Amino acid sequence: MRPKERTKAPQNDLFRLKLVNLIDLRHELCRLGERIHWQGLVDQFGALYSEHGRPGVPIRLMAGLHYLKHAFGLSDEVVVKSWVENPYWQYFCGEEYFQHRLPIDPSQMTRFRTRLGPSGCEKLLELTIAAGLETRAVKPSIFTQVTVDTTVQEKAIAFPTDGRCVSQRPRVVGAAGETLRHRTQAELCSQRQAIAVPAAALRGGN
Repeated sequence: MRPKERTKAPQNDLFRLKLVNLIDLRHELCRLGERIHWQGLVDQFGALYSEHGRPGVPIRLMAGLHYLKHAFGLSDEVVVKSWVENPYWQYFCGEEYFQHRLPIDPSQMTRFRTRLGPSGCEKLLELTIAAGLETRAVKPSIFTQVTVDTTVQEKAIAFPTDGRCVSQRPRVVGAAGETLRHRTQAELCSQRQAIAVPAAALRGGN
């Protein structure tokens, strides 16, 4: 079922602490969270859900967790566990009060990516680029070229520890040995002939 987004409570909760009273709103995640057009994600991704069944997890929470996952290079399990301990992450994902429990099961991250598909993931990237251009954190000229690091690509090099070399070693050694043996026999024959000619001439002279 289409997720229900969280809304601000009309009255303050006396027994819970608001995140705005706990964090520094000048933090980069707070500023980025204010720049991203979350409602656009809700409108676009909400159409991917069914109208029946159990309500889904808020889209801003799922999108925010994926931003944090890729920004800090974390796995699904680690980003969900770290979210509970970090008030800035919770504020970035749209929470109003500090939460003490895991927001979702890590397996829901995979199902959310499957639901979005490639076009949905591109939309997430598009919003971050738009926020970067709006805040002038990046320049438009950066997107005119792409720099690809190929140091991690496979090369056609067989290292001594490569298992494929084990099966090739007897054949290579055998071929080299045959060549060396034939070459040695030819050299011995030529040397014998070179010695035999002077010996025959000496015998003829006697």
